[in-house]
Amino acid sequence: MVGAIVLILFLYAISQPIIKNLKQKFPFLSVDLMNKLFWFHYLFWGVYYWYQLSHPSDSKGYYHDASTAYDSWFEAFGTDTHFIEFIGYPFADVLGFTYESMLALFAWFGYLGFLYFYVFFRENIKTSPKLWGIELVTLFLFLPNMHFWTVAFSKGSLIFLGIGMFAYAMRVPQKRLPALLLSSFIVFCIRPHVFMFLGAGAVAGYFTGKEKVPMYQKMLVYVGFIGGIIVFSDTVLAMANINLEEEGVIEGFEEFASGRASSLSRSGSGIDINNYPLPLKLLTFWFRPLFFDAPGAIGIFVSFENLLYIFLTLKLFDKNIIRYIKNSTSLVKMSLTIFLTSSLALAFVMANLGIAMRQKSMVMYFLFFVVVSFLDHKRQVKVQRLQLQRRKMETELTLNAHA
Repeated sequence: MVGAIVLILFLYAISQPIIKNLKQKFPFLSVDLMNKLFWFHYLFWGVYYWYQLSHPSDSKGYYHDASTAYDSWFEAFGTDTHFIEFIGYPFADVLGFTYESMLALFAWFGYLGFLYFYVFFRENIKTSPKLWGIELVTLFLFLPNMHFWTVAFSKGSLIFLGIGMFAYAMRVPQKRLPALLLSSFIVFCIRPHVFMFLGAGAVAGYFTGKEKVPMYQKMLVYVGFIGGIIVFSDTVLAMANINLEEEGVIEGFEEFASGRASSLSRSGSGIDINNYPLPLKLLTFWFRPLFFDAPGAIGIFVSFENLLYIFLTLKLFDKNIIRYIKNSTSLVKMSLTIFLTSSLALAFVMANLGIAMRQKSMVMYFLFFVVVSFLDHKRQVKVQRLQLQRRKMETELTLNAHA
């Protein structure tokens, strides 16, 4: 444990030049806020460590395999679970990191994901919508469920970094190509199907957004992601055990989803929702547990957070929302596409509330971006309307004075 605490202090120290570099590029970034976020995140490192002492955790298996199962680093390389062990091998096996230190290291990966998501939000929101006097973007940074599942030595921490970096890069992909390539590689290696959703969102956003994007940029995004999906489609299908010669994609995916849900249902974490109809599965994925069905003490805390999710989602039930989505930016359309496609796919393989609580951290920020962008748009429209009325009144006063 002492080694883990020393590592956390070291990671805090090396985070400072990273934060200051981002501050130079993005003046809106608050160094003090990012430092508070660091310690808040590591508070959940402690919470997660305490939690896994009495609950099953995939991170224990990852640590065992990363530290003992391989003779060389590249022997560990692969997709899905193997990639996490590949990243962990030089630290757990070569450097001899303890289990607590591996949790601390991967918690830092999760923290970097929050940094990228913060820049993504603030860079693309012109005003600062608030809730209860708190900036929504700041509030999004401190949602407990997001932190709890991004501090472990697991897929959740690293894929959260990859998705956050991807969102950040898509603002200007041609200028942030290294971040785009690295994030795509991370997401693909951990969950190839999620990479497909990111690619679908990027293509949909760039081809339908209101910005006048040069055709060569659109083609770059299209060829890059569609080409990647085609090239790596065999890997995605192999992970799902789908054989196109014997079954179609839909039938194969349904069989995979059924089998995956069945295996997840044996995790014993929460209420079985495997047999729910799809609409109820989606609502469960997004907004449950809600106190009455909360699985344990953590579920109670998540219930409060889910109430916030419901409240924010209701903001989209507006007569102007369809028009807004139709005329929105490529990033809004990308986020909406990623959120919906990922939610549909993940809903198929969910088996209980415990799984839903863990998986939603990958996609909810994209819903938040759509919500806060819409609120930002409404504020801009309101300001423009007030400015127009003021100019009209000033013109009328001027005319009356001359009369």
